[in-house]
Amino acid sequence: MGRLLSPLALIGAMTLQAMAMLGRISLFTVQTFSHLFRPPFYPKELAIALLNIGWLSLPVVGLTAIFTGGALALQIYSGGARFNAEAVVPQIVAIGMVRELGPVLVGLMIAARVTSSIAAEIATMKVTEQIDALVTLSTHPMKYLVVPRVLAALITVPLLVAVGDVIGIAGGYTVAVKNLDFNAATYLQNTVDFLEARDIISSLVKGAAFGTIAALMGCFYGMNSDRGAQGVGRATKTSVEAAAILILAANFTLTGVFFSV
Repeated sequence: MGRLLSPLALIGAMTLQAMAMLGRISLFTVQTFSHLFRPPFYPKELAIALLNIGWLSLPVVGLTAIFTGGALALQIYSGGARFNAEAVVPQIVAIGMVRELGPVLVGLMIAARVTSSIAAEIATMKVTEQIDALVTLSTHPMKYLVVPRVLAALITVPLLVAVGDVIGIAGGYTVAVKNLDFNAATYLQNTVDFLEARDIISSLVKGAAFGTIAALMGCFYGMNSDRGAQGVGRATKTSVEAAAILILAANFTLTGVFFSV
């Protein structure tokens, strides 16, 4: 009987552990947003975070988007050729990039690049007792370390998503015009005519949500890391995993909110 119950006990323990972690993340999120618009403010830290999260992420976002847009155009043309529907390439590239691929890929790139960096930086500060030093200097660690990074991600990631959408559509346009013999003016006109305001708004909202998730996960796991080099490594790895999973879950939820019939 004990052997039969042990798997159930393991599942129960894992479920309780997951729920406890979700509760801790929720409380951390509430605390972060409660400090977001209350002084003191640290504009220098915010400026550094804006640079690191926004500007320095542009190359990886641009490369990811342009190759994805080009590959998407090739795949749609190849698939559409089976049904004599090659003409839908501009429409599907536009809606695919703006609604789904643009926000999700940018979110995952930010999770890989920014979340890991934030978690490693804050975890290292905890290990080297720099966070304790901030407390000694009467500086609230959450306001100094967490709030600027979360606010910077909330501001810059929607902009990165917008740039990624445009570059992805441009990649599809380049492949369609140069390789697939589409008329350039017709391709652009079909793209503009097919996109709706709801598509663009959903893309930007997803960018804001994904950026917030990425920054929060990096800060949460960095602030709660274990001591030592292994603790820093574990916090970095777990933060990226959690950010990626939550971004995909949030994408599913937001897609249902914006496009449910």
